[in-house]
Amino acid sequence: MSLFEESSKITLINLGGPRSPEEVEPFLKDLFLDPYVFDLPLWEPIRKRLAVWIAEKRAPRVAGTYRSMGFGGGSPLVSETEKQMLALVSSLEKKSKRKWNGRVLMTCGFPNLGEVLSQNDKPSSNNFFLPLYPQYSRSTVLSTAKKIESLTGELPFGKPGWVSSFSSDKRFLDASASLISDFFQGNLDAKDFLHLDTKNLPKNWNQIDLVFSAHGIPMRLVCKGDSYVREIEATVEGIVNRLRQKGFSGETHISYQSRVGPAKWTEPNTKEVLKRLGSSGKNIAVYPVSFVSDHLETLEEIGVELKDLALQSGANSYMRIPAFGTYPLFIDFLADLILETQSRFD
Repeated sequence: MSLFEESSKITLINLGGPRSPEEVEPFLKDLFLDPYVFDLPLWEPIRKRLAVWIAEKRAPRVAGTYRSMGFGGGSPLVSETEKQMLALVSSLEKKSKRKWNGRVLMTCGFPNLGEVLSQNDKPSSNNFFLPLYPQYSRSTVLSTAKKIESLTGELPFGKPGWVSSFSSDKRFLDASASLISDFFQGNLDAKDFLHLDTKNLPKNWNQIDLVFSAHGIPMRLVCKGDSYVREIEATVEGIVNRLRQKGFSGETHISYQSRVGPAKWTEPNTKEVLKRLGSSGKNIAVYPVSFVSDHLETLEEIGVELKDLALQSGANSYMRIPAFGTYPLFIDFLADLILETQSRFD
């Protein structure tokens, strides 16, 4: 077969984020209208009315947060995912010696999955769909799959072209440990990461307190059998084992961030963990273990709000480790994962 004799398509899917101030409220409405995200024991018409009311009420405050990030009043998540797509297509073409076409779709906001997919545009042996969630959750992976089912008539789980969650893959764990190690050794290039700060890296990085912060989910989902917490714990264990082999001897902690509303969510909350560590004068680093690209929850929440909280609580130092972005080991891993999925159905 000659180079590029055949072509395939890869679709990267993420939750989404507003690209501009005008998209903040539509994004929030998409988010809260999703029954797998905003899961409440209410009659569906009432749940939807409540979802719209919450989105409209939260929009002005959320818009202010986005303005403070420095990306024109929007989120960088879409543009960062587009960078990942371009890097992934390049890796796929090098590895497979065939042409690949890539696109980015979001389940909330734009470019919206619901406005693009049709019955004839479904996962297949030549049309791959990769949700960018390392760990499975009803609120992310299942939500995405159910939206695809509503548009194509088929639930994509187990179908050719559907790339499953990958948090237990040793190559993902290897890439995670390498990214953390490269960050502390000053090997990351600032041009490849948003708001990367390596000016005050500790000489004894192997003795810091390392917090693995994941996006929280309501305990209601866990009680329904969601495997997310178990997968987060297994991910952290795999990464820590690899860091120990690299000489890391510090304390590690798992926590959950981004809680919304009064319902009980996964614990411990990242804020409480940082208050406790800060009050003991610790040197703290936070790694966004459930995210693969930087956006509001990593840049603003971890990078600003939680940093201020930790330092005000007495922490000696605080560092935000970036998400993967286009980190080569991660991109090459995703390419291998896609090609392996393809080979199973050839």
